[in-house]
Amino acid sequence: MKARIYFIAFLIAASGSSCEKFLDVQPKELISDELTIYDRVSSEQAVNGTYSALANDSYYGTGFQSIGYLSGDNVAWTGSQSQIQEFINHQVSGENSTVTGAWAAIYRVINRANQVIAKVAEVNDPQLTPELRNQFIGEAYFLRALSYFDLARTWGGVPLITDPTLSYDDNSGIPRSTRAETYAQVLRDLEVAEPLLPATTNRYRATQKTVWALKARYYLYLSDWAKAEEYATKLISDITNYDLVKPYNAFFANNARGTKESVFEIFYNGTTEVNPHRGQWQPQTNGGTRQWAPNDSLVSLLNNTTKGGNRNTLIAKDNQNRWYGNLYYRTPASDPSFVIRIAELFLIRAEARANLDKNTQALQDLDAVRRRADLPASTAVTKEEILLALENERRLEFALEPHRWFDLIRTGRATTVLNFTDVNKYLMPIPSQQLLVDPALQQNPGY
Repeated sequence: MKARIYFIAFLIAASGSSCEKFLDVQPKELISDELTIYDRVSSEQAVNGTYSALANDSYYGTGFQSIGYLSGDNVAWTGSQSQIQEFINHQVSGENSTVTGAWAAIYRVINRANQVIAKVAEVNDPQLTPELRNQFIGEAYFLRALSYFDLARTWGGVPLITDPTLSYDDNSGIPRSTRAETYAQVLRDLEVAEPLLPATTNRYRATQKTVWALKARYYLYLSDWAKAEEYATKLISDITNYDLVKPYNAFFANNARGTKESVFEIFYNGTTEVNPHRGQWQPQTNGGTRQWAPNDSLVSLLNNTTKGGNRNTLIAKDNQNRWYGNLYYRTPASDPSFVIRIAELFLIRAEARANLDKNTQALQDLDAVRRRADLPASTAVTKEEILLALENERRLEFALEPHRWFDLIRTGRATTVLNFTDVNKYLMPIPSQQLLVDPALQQNPGY
């Protein structure tokens, strides 16, 4: 069926609404549009379905995240899927199934968010209080903002779809917006979401604090250092709710979830919602495939007590003396996917402050992360030394999370650090099948 994947209408119904099981939902794609969102319960189910799409295997389950770390310099491919090697070689094809799946999964979140935004506002149900209505709509705006942020940093400018997709040819022929326009859409959505959301702490659902965290990351990417510092500080200052838990692995080891380290993480219950990351990282003896593993360089850095500190708990050895990643390890696969941690906010603020020539304050933030890793204070002095120290610290702090590639791209350091010369490869290719069915789409240069 010729239709762009991101235009398929995923109309949502879901079961379960407790905080602990809000991702335990079962989307039903064949429910008629008139019955999809019509009261408080169906409104909540639709929001749950949007979070469920965020947790999809091809988005924050594994696919999209793998683009962020496979394309960096921390991971080695050990399996039989040649498309994985494309990321490591920086020769990704438009036919790459991970790229195709991630693009479709992100637009699926956008369409579900669009359904919530358009329809919850019209629901007439006394049980849907104004506060709850605002919360649901605010969550949808936040999730759409996160989706467009991920599209922009991965593909550049993309088609901006802000209305629900009701038929296969809705929105057909819409060209790509520019990257700047796509980022502007992110900010618009965050600005709308912020006053609608509660000023509470929730590590699994969007609140005003989650918006602040994503704003800090957004402004970092756009090099607005003052705003990045401002919004990172909002979270860091909330010491009652957010802190660098100690030791380093306290935020994920021993089945931990929802610790003070976490700003926003995705919940998986291990039954109807499983995190496929576990299977990719764990060795065969632990029931995984070890399709990818920490490379020799990362292993050396993590095991160096002067650089990795106590972060070597991210890796372990199997019975064949092979290293494997151990951030995702639970049986059943109920490991959270960590979208934003407080450590990122410290390092965002440090980078912003360094670029604002606040070197002393920048080092204080950098050293807070280092102390948690049982490392001494940084010896960096100049702005340039601090920025390089931050680059190296982020590499290890988020070694198995999807930051390294995007960090090197946004700082213009990818070609130097990763030893390739084609800056066109800073962006992923638009999936080939999307180009075939919609002539309005144009491929990124170099593909």
